Amino acid sequence: MTSIEILPLIALVAMFVIATIFPINIGILGFIGAFLVGAFALGYDDKEILAAFPSSIVLTIIGVTYFFGMAKRNGTIDLLVNACIRAVGGRTVIVPWVFFFSASVLTALGTFSPAAVALISPAAMSFAARTRMSPLVMGIMTINGAHAGAFSPISVSGVLVTDIVNSSGLTIAPWTLFFASYGINLLLSVLTVVGYSVLARVRDLEYTATGTSDETGSGTPRPTTVGAPDRTPTTGGTGASGGTQVLTRGQTATSVVPDAHPVTRVQKLTLFLIATVLVLVLVLHLPISFVAIAAGAVLAFTDLSKQNEAIAGISWSTVLLVAGMVTYISIMEEMGTIDHLAEMAITVGAPLLVAFVLCYVIGVTSAFASSTALLTAIIPLALPLLQTGALPVVGVVAALAISATVVDVSPFSTNGALVLANAQNIERPAFYRQLLLNAGIVVAVAPALCWFILVAAPALF
Repeated sequence: MTSIEILPLIALVAMFVIATIFPINIGILGFIGAFLVGAFALGYDDKEILAAFPSSIVLTIIGVTYFFGMAKRNGTIDLLVNACIRAVGGRTVIVPWVFFFSASVLTALGTFSPAAVALISPAAMSFAARTRMSPLVMGIMTINGAHAGAFSPISVSGVLVTDIVNSSGLTIAPWTLFFASYGINLLLSVLTVVGYSVLARVRDLEYTATGTSDETGSGTPRPTTVGAPDRTPTTGGTGASGGTQVLTRGQTATSVVPDAHPVTRVQKLTLFLIATVLVLVLVLHLPISFVAIAAGAVLAFTDLSKQNEAIAGISWSTVLLVAGMVTYISIMEEMGTIDHLAEMAITVGAPLLVAFVLCYVIGVTSAFASSTALLTAIIPLALPLLQTGALPVVGVVAALAISATVVDVSPFSTNGALVLANAQNIERPAFYRQLLLNAGIVVAVAPALCWFILVAAPALF
């Protein structure tokens, strides 16, 4: 690996350090880095530097946050959240799993995971704010749910991976890949809930892993700092019996059933538009970005006085963050840095060790780059190893595929960015740091977990 390929990696680390120490959007640093590396190392002009600008991701974030921001302002999101809570009898511990399984069903039916997260996360994050559940846990549950179903035999990723393997003369059982992905993501979700529950109890965090009732019983949470300690008693929401619960911070509300309110005409229109968006995206496979913007524009005409407010409510900081970093990573790919990392992994030698290294290569790079693109690049590199018969084909392929997707909780990925954009009643910089820290933990742990369960254990035992 030459010095010209190592320098962008050093610059990437420097960006993280600077953005951690100083309150500056790392996307700005990403654009600066893309210009410096692209112009002076590759000789690119501005059009070539911006060739991989993630316009689709940017438009998706804008469209989704605009449309669901309008839906939030007219009370429709709260209406859906309340209905969801009543459907499970107000048992807050169950509702996060409802969002998990809903997202998994969407992706298993063929929805691309960012589209599923875009559809689920507004209601999920609103529920988290309503019940004082950790927005981090809810975001992870939603994203993991979308990943769980992402490798079904009829999904985009499932078909892609199967075709790559089959074209090499090897075979892979599509349903085995699907169940492996579902099981790993389910396991990670359980570990997340358990781990955060222990952390919240030990550190006396104000947010819980399963949700608590709000302070006033009105369903309106108070703004807080993510993870800040809070020992003040809180009064609960309306219970199943119509009474008011009294909770101490950290105590879980077992039942928080909100009152039903009449549905307004604007809310009925919004529900119709949400259903229309679902049909257009899931059935007709239209891009959710344009569809969401159009639906938001329709809602804007119901109250033009809030148009500027809705536009200002778009998560522009998230747009800048994602666009800058994806553009910079694309320049790194152009320089061959990513490819050389994969090639270095192949030269290690021992089959189990090669599979282990590849899982980490695809996991680390996928935290910043396109998971789909990396699957098409890394899996072919592993095929010569698989053709020797030294390792289980489905295990290695599944481990690589899952390692590439489970790290999408990163705020630099589309899914992580959508969760960040839809989070409510939190200090966004603090939540961004939590997502980044969690992504680091997942990148450190998940590839090894996938490798051990799907590759090492079958090969050794």
